[in-house]
Amino acid sequence: MTRRHLGIIGVNVVLFLVFAELAALILYYVDTGALFYIHRKSYPALLETAQQQLTADALHPYFGPTHREGHPFDIPENLQPVRADDAPSVAPLATNNFGFVSRHDFPFYKTNRDQFVIGIFGGSVGVWFCQLGAERMIADLKQRGMYSDREVIPLCFAHEGYKQPQQLLVLSYFLSIGQEFDLVINIDGVNEVALSALNNARGLDISMPSPMHLDPLVNLIDQSTLTPDKLYLLADINRDKERLNSLAATIGRNRIASVNFVLERLYGRTRSRYASELGRFANLPSNPPRASVVEVTPSVAPRDGATLFDDIATQWAAASILMNDMLAARRVPYIHVLQPNQYYTRRRFSDAEARTAVNPQSPFKGSVEKGYPALVRAAEGLQKRIRFLNGVDIFDAEPSPVYIDDCCHYTLSGNRRLASFIAASIERQ
Repeated sequence: MTRRHLGIIGVNVVLFLVFAELAALILYYVDTGALFYIHRKSYPALLETAQQQLTADALHPYFGPTHREGHPFDIPENLQPVRADDAPSVAPLATNNFGFVSRHDFPFYKTNRDQFVIGIFGGSVGVWFCQLGAERMIADLKQRGMYSDREVIPLCFAHEGYKQPQQLLVLSYFLSIGQEFDLVINIDGVNEVALSALNNARGLDISMPSPMHLDPLVNLIDQSTLTPDKLYLLADINRDKERLNSLAATIGRNRIASVNFVLERLYGRTRSRYASELGRFANLPSNPPRASVVEVTPSVAPRDGATLFDDIATQWAAASILMNDMLAARRVPYIHVLQPNQYYTRRRFSDAEARTAVNPQSPFKGSVEKGYPALVRAAEGLQKRIRFLNGVDIFDAEPSPVYIDDCCHYTLSGNRRLASFIAASIERQ
């Protein structure tokens, strides 16, 4: 090969690298609206893996699955409010001393009479509402009425996967150790029907915590519950967590847009595989050894068909009434909200939102379709005993996308719509 040929190859390589860099810059700008060299996406490390831990979760003796203290909670940029000064709209969050995503440790004690404490309970929809909806709810309350001069403080007692009677148990525990409330809001529904039905399918009582969240922790505590399939998959999960941390560190050090383009795609593929593995692991049944140190109550009654969802709805309503009764004894108002969901709605989805929100294979779809009518029927009697808000139709007329996944979680506008719905009810009480 002559020097001339080597020169031509060298020029072509340089041109390719230049065009690749320009193309990557353009794609990054289209994706983020910013220049790569002065704006960098953050890819935080999975803390538990960086600390040589298998999981950031823990098993609380009263609540069931929870998080360790100090676990980061990241809100994606597309869910954060846009501010005029381009400053970060949501300050970094982490779990508190009880593993809940809150800026305050529990119990929280008032420092002056103008503080008004709102406890928010529920599952993962409640967690996201605490971060994306509570601010709008407070702003609506402050526009008029008795809250205009109050310091409204939302405290998040919601946790992903929680379902009744976990909200009831969490409330009773914190009341017993001195937590004071001026108002309690419970947002639930989906976990009750979907996760309770999954428990029933596995021979566990519907009142038990979510098997999707409990089983992995039981597997770590009692390895005899691990099947070979779960053991192999656990190794794959840990390997991909290490890869994600390695890629996140490499992306953080890299300063070349074209290399960043490749690394981000590798990160995205690994993240998708990791999420898929977590879902598969949660859905694989465990061995049920009789000598396990973690006792999960089997079904206390045979349930199938309509009986299953009627029983779920009965327990759901009973737990809510007990929450109301405990709070009423302390003269604390209680509001129970049945959350909206895409599998029980009259909402007309755009093609784009439907691709994100509606999945015929979703493990939640069938249970919500069968279980929500039972919840709505139970609510007819429930609302005679407590302040109950049926939110199933609040998104029907909302023009903007309201769902971010095919389970149950909402966009920023969806959370704000729910917040205004709740605030309007609080103002009327």
